[in-house]
Amino acid sequence: MHAALEHVGTTGGLSWERHLQRSRAFLFSWHVHPEVELTLITAGAGTRYVGDSIEAYEPGDLTLLGSGLPHAYVSGAPGVHEAVVIHFRPDFLGAGLFQAPEFAAAGGLLAAADRGLRLTATAAQWRRLVELTSWDGARATLGLLDALVDLAGAVPHGDGDGVGCGRPLASAGYRARLRPDSSRRMDRVFGYLHERYADPIGLDDVAAVAHLSPAAFSRFFRRATGRTFTAYLTELRVGAACRLLADTDRAISDIAAGCGFGNLSNFNRRFRELKSMTPREYRARFSH
Repeated sequence: MHAALEHVGTTGGLSWERHLQRSRAFLFSWHVHPEVELTLITAGAGTRYVGDSIEAYEPGDLTLLGSGLPHAYVSGAPGVHEAVVIHFRPDFLGAGLFQAPEFAAAGGLLAAADRGLRLTATAAQWRRLVELTSWDGARATLGLLDALVDLAGAVPHGDGDGVGCGRPLASAGYRARLRPDSSRRMDRVFGYLHERYADPIGLDDVAAVAHLSPAAFSRFFRRATGRTFTAYLTELRVGAACRLLADTDRAISDIAAGCGFGNLSNFNRRFRELKSMTPREYRARFSH
């Protein structure tokens, strides 16, 4: 499934767009847009997909996603789900703004967001981003610039290793290794896996989606994502299990089966490898 090109537009009276998104559920929508996206989760939990990254999210999760980076948010159990979502073009106030000396740090932040960046929001930054959804005109735009400068001051750049409060999400070669035709192929593969991870999926099945032989697909997938198809599918399934462990009281054996694991012992082993704890320990720590 190809990542859908989303038309974002602008908020009336502004050269960028912002809103406070509320819903009983965030449904899977694998999409991409030319705007940079700043998202703060203020209520609810689920799974965040950015490029080839699969991670759980909860209130306080703050991400900055660069232009053209495919992504999706999928909520867990129905309930109150809310997020501050801000979209802007890198040149929304004119070309060269973020190359100016006083905005160079913010420019570095946007460059680091090319792979997606997981940030840490302080209580003050959280309040400011929520307030931005109600401010108008110049005050809102100056508030956005202030927020970017503030976030940039806390995020180191240059080595790409994600130290401090900024951490890259997609793997280092996710974008650089993919030609446009390869990117479309990977989007189809990701969409297929995200929709069917709970079903038995073999290498032949996913290779057919990519219109490649199993051997050629294995090489292609490893070059594109930096991991094997099996490792990626396991990570996807464990991520879905984390959401269910935190948001439901379903039996662990039921969750394992519902996320595509054939037996409980294999689920426990893979879960510990990825999360450095057992499913039971994860539930005790993160259950809402």
